[in-house]
Amino acid sequence: MRRVGLMALALGMTLLVGVPARAETGQPRTAAERFERMTPEQKEALRAKLREFKALPRDEQERIRANLERWRQLPPEERERVRANLRELKRLTPAERQALRERARELRKLDPERRAEMRQRMRQYLRENPDKREQILENMRRWRQMTPEQRQEVRERLRERRRR
Repeated sequence: MRRVGLMALALGMTLLVGVPARAETGQPRTAAERFERMTPEQKEALRAKLREFKALPRDEQERIRANLERWRQLPPEERERVRANLRELKRLTPAERQALRERARELRKLDPERRAEMRQRMRQYLRENPDKREQILENMRRWRQMTPEQRQEVRERLRERRRR
């Protein structure tokens, strides 16, 4: 159910928010203009998503609408950060996405202060070390592919290095 909601939100954001309209470049200014420029297949896909959205419970629809409104209120640089995160998420394998969802669930279980502290520390680290981002992502991918035994072996090697 959440997956359909997220897909509907993403598609709705694409249609409703789109790229900032610029008359001088010939880009459509309104949702109606964007819709008119869609291919028949795109229009049908959008209609299907709308039907799925309308089939959702009212509270789920409201949650999606609230998310869309929050999206509209974001400053452009924050929107771009979200878009970049979505691009990265799409590059992950299904197994990697599942592992990420599990980690997010674990993070949500933490008390709000601890969760905010962890996010802030990671953001600060990535700001201070932008060159490390790809390496961190690659390390996380390799870690997720390891068996529990391999992970334990890596932990032991790291502990041993720290002792030296």
